[in-house]
Amino acid sequence: MHFANQPLIGSETGTLIVLKHPYPHEVEEPSIYESVRVHTAMQTGRTENDLVPNAPSLGTKEGYLIKQGKIVKNWKTRWFTLHRNELKYFKDQTATEPIRALDLTECSAVQFDYSQERVNCFCLVFPLRTYYLCAKTGIEADEWIKILRWKLSQIRKQVEQRSGPSSQLHP
Repeated sequence: MHFANQPLIGSETGTLIVLKHPYPHEVEEPSIYESVRVHTAMQTGRTENDLVPNAPSLGTKEGYLIKQGKIVKNWKTRWFTLHRNELKYFKDQTATEPIRALDLTECSAVQFDYSQERVNCFCLVFPLRTYYLCAKTGIEADEWIKILRWKLSQIRKQVEQRSGPSSQLHP
């Protein structure tokens, strides 16, 4: 069956729905994966209330990365958590207080970095400092870069919407 290149979206019943124009320009980030929780409850025979209420939101990530120190340029393994517009790092996964919380609204770029004598490195560029981080694998580094770049693009969209069309120059 040919759908004339119209976008399709899956529904809860399993049938495909053709998205009609105009498409939504902005889709809100859901706070939790509601349908995943319901589906999991159905699969396990438990009720939705039995499941963890704080399921991860879209655009969150956590894991160990190796970070270069600011003054002494040694490398230390740290536990990183990405939630909303904040990237926090901790001494380890059990620590409750972060060593630092980085506000991604101040970050100008995230990119692979080949200047270090390590593999799978990337950097986050802030006005006062560039943070150098390394992942265990190239795939993991790529995942961090993709989600951080996505976050930055979302932040830029929000800034553009707030500034509105009046701030744009018209010929």
